[in-house]
Amino acid sequence: MTSTSSYSPSTTKTQYVEVGSTRYAYRRVGPGKGVPLVLVHRFRATIDWWDPEFVEALAAERDVIMFDNVGVGYTEGAPMNTVEAYASGAIAFIEALDLTQVDLLGWSFGGVVAQGIVLKRHDLVRRLIVAGSGSGSAPGMPAMGERVANIMLKPRTDPEDALYLFYPETDAARAKGVEHFSKIAAAMPKNAPVVTEEAAMGQLAAITATLAAPWEQVTANLKKITLPVLYANGAHDVMIDALASYAAVQELPNAKLVLYSDAGHAFLFQHLEDFTAEVKTFLRS
Repeated sequence: MTSTSSYSPSTTKTQYVEVGSTRYAYRRVGPGKGVPLVLVHRFRATIDWWDPEFVEALAAERDVIMFDNVGVGYTEGAPMNTVEAYASGAIAFIEALDLTQVDLLGWSFGGVVAQGIVLKRHDLVRRLIVAGSGSGSAPGMPAMGERVANIMLKPRTDPEDALYLFYPETDAARAKGVEHFSKIAAAMPKNAPVVTEEAAMGQLAAITATLAAPWEQVTANLKKITLPVLYANGAHDVMIDALASYAAVQELPNAKLVLYSDAGHAFLFQHLEDFTAEVKTFLRS
């Protein structure tokens, strides 16, 4: 365990824990106290893609654990294609660390997986943060735009694609986006693994199935999540419309919603200081 909150993906030791034939890769940073916060990542991302400043801010008060699920990044294995499989993989990883209780923060696809973890193992999770995500295609929710769908199908995204997906097309937002991706590039380890096309298409299949689920089924599942939940999003999210967050919070028994009016999918990095403060307050409560 690292005893400091300083974090860089290129210098922080990557650790491994085995569950059966799967060797999970993870990084753990923080003061060694408090309920650990497990981060569950987005579509096509590995543990190298968490913003270092974001991790440092969250790790000031508690341990933060980042991991690659089965078949993603540094963790080998057959790629998965359902939310249930990703949730089961995450649960197996958490249990392998001998953790009896964690907090979860899931961003984008990770937010869907994090809710799946809670539904399977409510006893394992104390508090849940769902960022830039949803639970399904809510009534009246706009369909995913053609440009977004085309970018998601690309084996690699160029800088303009990434900025379009994560940040609104304003000078201020784009500047924050360039800053974020510059930090990621500067800290990226040499020979860092990428998400394979097979794994990415499996994630996309899981996302597609989630969006196709009947809303009645989605709301029934949301009502089962009785622990405290913080939902957050940017009002101009082109990937998962903010209506998904608003609709989910209406069905959750114990939830709070935070929206950033000038932000999109990557609001958590665009408003890094404000959002991490919101998260830390929520986890302290």
